[in-house]
Amino acid sequence: MRAVTAVLGLALLLLGAGVARAEPVQIRVAWVAPIANWISIWLDKKDLARHLGKSYNFTAVHFAGTPPMVTAVANNEVEIGDLAFSTLPIAIKNAGLDDIRVIADDFQDGVDGYWTIPFAVLKDGPIKKVEDLKGKIVATNAEGSAVDIAMKAMLHKHGLEPNRDYTVIEAPFPAMKAMLSEHKVDLIPDVLPFALDPQMKAIARTLFTAKDAIGVSEFVSFQARKPFIDAHRAALVDWLEDTLRILHWYTDPKNHDETAKIAARFVKAPPERMGWVFTKTDAYRDPNMLPDLAALQRNVDMTKELGFAKASFDVKAYSDLSMVKEAAQRLK
Repeated sequence: MRAVTAVLGLALLLLGAGVARAEPVQIRVAWVAPIANWISIWLDKKDLARHLGKSYNFTAVHFAGTPPMVTAVANNEVEIGDLAFSTLPIAIKNAGLDDIRVIADDFQDGVDGYWTIPFAVLKDGPIKKVEDLKGKIVATNAEGSAVDIAMKAMLHKHGLEPNRDYTVIEAPFPAMKAMLSEHKVDLIPDVLPFALDPQMKAIARTLFTAKDAIGVSEFVSFQARKPFIDAHRAALVDWLEDTLRILHWYTDPKNHDETAKIAARFVKAPPERMGWVFTKTDAYRDPNMLPDLAALQRNVDMTKELGFAKASFDVKAYSDLSMVKEAAQRLK
């Protein structure tokens, strides 16, 4: 009996040591646009992340656009994607990643009273209406991105199709002001924070907005693959809890001045240019990080109708909001 007890005691001791040695789960999260994808400044408030370094470790991974992010998600190079509404169906239906699940909201475009992405032309240029873009060159950050689809949806409404009626070139967001001013392109997506650059305001005007093109949209959401969720659900809930806590800090008006300084350091701009961050001049972010699945369904259907995805799908069937809801409940 004593021998059995000793063996059990040793087993429990070894089990406890194994648990103690368990490494935090690696959570790499993708992002594209600085500040707009606010995960880019998540680590600036890591002091609020109570579970960081315990149940998980965090890394923010930058991509030029959401289409190349699909490859990274497929190859398990990031644990959490930040796919746009346009690349989500491409990932699921074109690339066959049917184990992807939407787990939380990043930001929404066109919500009443909040920001919507403008598409800009030169104030003194020849483009006065959408039809004037026939035969012209338009810029996009990445073919198939949400910005790209919104732009092409608007041109499609006006009878213009890519390659046939206009030329599309890819460029990083920071380079677009120069490309427009140097007449290398005729239309650019004027995303934050670049849209509020005084020099941009001086040379450009809005031809149309993303809301004009596609209405309210669940522009970008967070996703994880089901095998990762199944294996590391507890760590994901911890990450979402910490992420919500950080989001609430950033969106609290009393922290706005410090938030503007953090954003300014990240994009190397004067703090006075960052007063828009996490205000109604910014994109809408649900305070509980709950995505607008109805809007996302419309967005996914449109992506298929425009021919960028092979098929649409039931968005709710590819979503798991239980973790973000549990995380939000912890903060109440």
